[in-house]
Amino acid sequence: MALHPTIVYGPLRSRRLGPSLGINLLPGRRKVCNFECIYCECGWTDPSVRDPLPTLASFRRDLERQLDKLSRDGVQLEHLSFAGNGEPTLHPEFAPIIDAAIELRDRYCPGARIAVLSNATRILNNGVLQALQRIEDPVLKLDAGTEAMFRLIDLPETGLTLDRITDGLCRFGGEVIIQTLLLRGSYEGRCVDNTTDEEVDAWIERLLRIRPRNVMIYAIERQAPAPGLEKLPSTELARVARRVEEAGLHAEYYP
Repeated sequence: MALHPTIVYGPLRSRRLGPSLGINLLPGRRKVCNFECIYCECGWTDPSVRDPLPTLASFRRDLERQLDKLSRDGVQLEHLSFAGNGEPTLHPEFAPIIDAAIELRDRYCPGARIAVLSNATRILNNGVLQALQRIEDPVLKLDAGTEAMFRLIDLPETGLTLDRITDGLCRFGGEVIIQTLLLRGSYEGRCVDNTTDEEVDAWIERLLRIRPRNVMIYAIERQAPAPGLEKLPSTELARVARRVEEAGLHAEYYP
């Protein structure tokens, strides 16, 4: 289980975003998410841990302290990346936090971009959508093309559907990056495979509705909480990326 105990962590080198300063808006000892993805590097949610969320004031203090230090040390960042221990947009002060991050970025490292890695479930909330539209790189999850595979891989809370998420992603007018994790294996006796022709066809149909500016395709990198899942080779990622390119969209893959 890879939880981040602090609000700000790194810098680290992201395989997708380059040299990045990580930001965790969630508790340091537990995951907070409305998905329970079977591949999540944060592990399963532990309901027995009840740590509070960080405040806007503590976020601002910690981020400014680290950006000031990195600036004085001459460290160059490509991104400030909101990810952390679950779903960052669930923080009730997400919008003002984004405003504070933009202000501090502009002051200390104006060459860096801001990225939010999100499961896209909160973009039907206008405040969250508008906050994501103010940053350079909203990177939003779409792990499946069919409702059945979505529910098997992402284990969403009741009421969250793939169609609702797709409708929300269409609200970006194409100014969004889609991230998709490809995997194969089994979970609780059911076959998991979002790389079949049926799944890829349905997923590309959704991408063509969303018209993202980029599609990031990647494989499991760390130990998944669910046993029996396979890390796919780069050839499999490349095959799916080619399908996206053939459909007229841009894709990158990260083995």
